[in-house]
Amino acid sequence: MRIRQCALCIFSPLLLAAIAFGQEEYVGRYDAYAGFMYLDSPLIGLGETGYHLQAGFNPTTWYSMGVDFSAGTGDTTLVPSMLKSLTQQQISSQLTAAGIPSSFALAVPMHSSSQTYAIGPQVNYRHFHKLTLFIHPDVGVIHEDATPHVNDSDTLERIVTTMLIAQMAPSGSKEDYVWFYGFGGGFDYNMTQHVGLKVHVDFVHDHLFPDMLNGRNSVRMSIGPVFHMGHNVAQ
Repeated sequence: MRIRQCALCIFSPLLLAAIAFGQEEYVGRYDAYAGFMYLDSPLIGLGETGYHLQAGFNPTTWYSMGVDFSAGTGDTTLVPSMLKSLTQQQISSQLTAAGIPSSFALAVPMHSSSQTYAIGPQVNYRHFHKLTLFIHPDVGVIHEDATPHVNDSDTLERIVTTMLIAQMAPSGSKEDYVWFYGFGGGFDYNMTQHVGLKVHVDFVHDHLFPDMLNGRNSVRMSIGPVFHMGHNVAQ
């Protein structure tokens, strides 16, 4: 809630200033964007920070095509409630067979590295002089490399964590590529004819590591400079 309130305080004056003026006069043939990215996956308590890159081509003022890439890293702790029901049952059976009490609180620290790759269309609304609103579908591929770690805080926990890591990720890490889909949008605040500030949010669904996890919904937020170049397609 605090993040949302801060965002409203920062961007509301920009939006009001943009709405006060007329339609955009310059729309460059090409756009390039590089910004800070935060990817939030609440199902497993994972937040990843990194960067977001885009390159776009504008055949007309209202329609564009582009490529999209983002990369980030983050840490979380997996607990049984985050896993599929069948996986939870298997782990519970293994702990019982090993004589470990049911009150034992299992937790596996994990480091994650993710990349997303996408290409597709975007619809732009350029009625305002300094503000471009946009929406687009999200379809692409997400890659995640997850590396679990042994918990050193307790002897029993270290033994159990080591056992589970050997079972879940025999090579020491677990890697997956899957499709994702969803939708996204945001706005460009055009500070000058060729330079602006982009604010971008995507809501996507994927099913990484289906042998252990349920499908998950994620939110990617990014902000950074956007550059407009080339022939003016608004003329």
